[in-house]
Amino acid sequence: MRLLGCLSATRRTYDKGETVFMAGQAAEHVGIICSGGVHVFTEDFMGNRTILAALSDSELFGEAFACAGTARLPVSVVAVSKSEIMLINYRKIIATCPATCIFHSKLIENMLSIVASKNVALSQKVEIISKRTTRDKLTAYLSAQAVHTGRRKFTIPFDRQDLADFLCVERSAMSAELSKMQREGLVCTNRSEFELMTMPEMD
Repeated sequence: MRLLGCLSATRRTYDKGETVFMAGQAAEHVGIICSGGVHVFTEDFMGNRTILAALSDSELFGEAFACAGTARLPVSVVAVSKSEIMLINYRKIIATCPATCIFHSKLIENMLSIVASKNVALSQKVEIISKRTTRDKLTAYLSAQAVHTGRRKFTIPFDRQDLADFLCVERSAMSAELSKMQREGLVCTNRSEFELMTMPEMD
């Protein structure tokens, strides 16, 4: 509680589909997900959406842009379920704490670790979407999820349209490829649930 008082943090509840941050607004706040989840995405002039990240409980968003001094947010953040978000003005984080509390120093240390982890995740996404074909992108993404969870069977944080937006592919082409992969016995899927039937590296 001392830390929250030091940071003048505020909590807000967002309904599913409600915008938390809008692209173009001032990059002033860091968001911490207390419950629920959000998608971070960009949208071009024609309305084409690219999902950059799916975040859930205890994860942060907006910290890179705020702390980098970006004037306006280049991304939007929307709640994908009813969510409670803690908002902190980034200046409260980077400014020297007048009470010199140890909590403040630990927060900065943790944020640096989180930013580094997100850079790794972004590099992994670049590797996935740089694959030449839709199948290659699907295979790379699903394999990464299996390795991350340590299981052949797992649930992803996307529906079909969101997955297509994340992989930067057409939904129809992706769905057709998933159907082929199922017929070939490579994967079994039901909505957001997947089971990889062939994964030699995990045997």
